[in-house]
Amino acid sequence: MELSSSLASERLYAEELDRKDDLASFRERFSLIPGAVYMDGNSLGLCPRDAEKAIAGTVEEWKGLGIRGWMEGNPPWFEMAERVGGDAAPLVGADPDEVVLAGTTTVNLHALVSTFYEPTPERSVILADELNFPSDLYALGSQVALRGFDPDKSLRLAGSPDERTLDEEKVIGEMKPDVCLVVLPSVLYRSGQLLDMERLAMAAHDRGIPIGFDCAHSAGAIPHRLSEWGVDFAFWCSYKYMNSGPGSPAFLYVNRRHFGRMPALAGWFGYDKARQFDMNIEFVPAGTAGAWQISSPSILGSASVRGALRVTLEAGIDSIRAKSLAMTSFFMRLVDEFLSREPYNFRIGTPREPERRGGHVALEHPTEALRINEALIARGVIPDFRPPQVIRIAPIALYNTFTEVWQVAMHLKGIIDNREYEKFSKVRKAVS
Repeated sequence: MELSSSLASERLYAEELDRKDDLASFRERFSLIPGAVYMDGNSLGLCPRDAEKAIAGTVEEWKGLGIRGWMEGNPPWFEMAERVGGDAAPLVGADPDEVVLAGTTTVNLHALVSTFYEPTPERSVILADELNFPSDLYALGSQVALRGFDPDKSLRLAGSPDERTLDEEKVIGEMKPDVCLVVLPSVLYRSGQLLDMERLAMAAHDRGIPIGFDCAHSAGAIPHRLSEWGVDFAFWCSYKYMNSGPGSPAFLYVNRRHFGRMPALAGWFGYDKARQFDMNIEFVPAGTAGAWQISSPSILGSASVRGALRVTLEAGIDSIRAKSLAMTSFFMRLVDEFLSREPYNFRIGTPREPERRGGHVALEHPTEALRINEALIARGVIPDFRPPQVIRIAPIALYNTFTEVWQVAMHLKGIIDNREYEKFSKVRKAVS
């Protein structure tokens, strides 16, 4: 279809894309927010009806079975973490026993890094990056300090050439002889850049360095091949693109070549399952990624993850990725063609190449991003703001439409045309 030169007429193109959308029926599987255009699924996915039903079913098991649910639930609660991890494994290119549902994202980071970080006086540096989500850097700094090293010296942050993206070649250049561990994001949370994980893993291993990835901004949106790439470990939340609900349990991945290794943070549920109730005081780790579990899993939270996961698996991660790329490409084109010049002055801070971007678009405005974000919310569009100038727009393949993407562009135009942003404070709220 030939594209019109008018932003208003682009709606016809969006509607045509929606008619051809093979994933359109999945929208009905979610509880949509009335009157809202939800573009914040990269922070918190909307509620799938399957998750709601799964939680209700588990509550009924709890009511009817009590403690017997640990062995008589469907599935048995005792096996829930391993079963759900195995279900999620194909999304990241792993074997079922290499993934387990456990803990929370930062707790899993601590559990994994405490095992894989083995510093010596000559080789004590963890290599991370200055654009990573701050929580990861807090955890890494504390791990360095726990081992008796100075985070100012032994936590090295690869720099960014443009304050938006990382250059993999420069990151590899920081893998010096004093580096004993690399921990990087799969997708940068602010700009949406997708790193070349395979290349980085290969470079780290060529230098004898283990490498792990925070996949919170890619799992459920982008297919990975963690085992094929030789990634040593990874961790991610389940409440963004995987739609399992606020604070739901997270996932961790450990490459099977590390099975049998003693986790540095041992706990009850990391024990060999066949012998867990022997109650021995000597810790015997599970022979799978399950060894890195610490505490008993949240069964209600796990049920939500299990229910939400059904939707993603039915849609297929490759189909999800294809639609996500189409939606973000459409939005970027609308911004480039209609909203990049005076008086709008928007620009895209996300890499344009499909293989270099994740599931959201970093929409930048040089002076008024915060207040424009508030004006969007007032109009019923729900994105989020990341300082200093980024409005993150995340069209989700499972429940957003191309027409909604077009509507966001129209709202942006109206906000600038009417100077609506001037009604809002320049002071950021506690949560943005």
